[in-house]
Amino acid sequence: MRAANRKWGHVALTTCLLVAAAGCTSEDDAGRPEPAVSDPVSPGAQAAPLPPLSEGGQRLRCADSIGTTPAPGEGYRVVADTVAVSSTVVQPNESSDGLGPTRLFAKWGLLVRVGAAVEVRVAPGWEDRARIGWGRGAVPTTTVQVEACPAANAPTAWSVYTGGTWVAGPACVPLVIQSHGQQVEVRLAIGAACDEST
Repeated sequence: MRAANRKWGHVALTTCLLVAAAGCTSEDDAGRPEPAVSDPVSPGAQAAPLPPLSEGGQRLRCADSIGTTPAPGEGYRVVADTVAVSSTVVQPNESSDGLGPTRLFAKWGLLVRVGAAVEVRVAPGWEDRARIGWGRGAVPTTTVQVEACPAANAPTAWSVYTGGTWVAGPACVPLVIQSHGQQVEVRLAIGAACDEST
């Protein structure tokens, strides 16, 4: 009889502890959804606001994308977990007769993870030597912002924007990428290889 009472006492105690543990959530955790482990940029996540677009800058809408791809392909590297840029030497071609930053043009596509808002800009000090631009009717500029596009049925896809980089001459061009509170500088080999240390 004592053994039976002891057994039921243990069951009751265990049940009480489980109920108490289930009810213990901090105010910070209350109502917070579980984070998506496999998707660094959660499809439903609110995109961090981008800084005001500088005068003459370009803003890309979702409709400017030519489509999506499941993942960046060979010859691309992911930056700040939200943007994929060319990782190879891209050969430029003559673009204009002038000697300014639009003399040569190197074509390569910009890939942006769905659900992410990003800004890509020519690094300070390079404005007189390089320009960037993507999307339908891309124009040379120093700053491009891309709005966050809905994930739809492909939460891990990447939106693809055609365009590229204009340069005054072959160079290792530094770009600054800002997204989700991160700011990263990346160097692009436009007609000239970048030093591995850069």
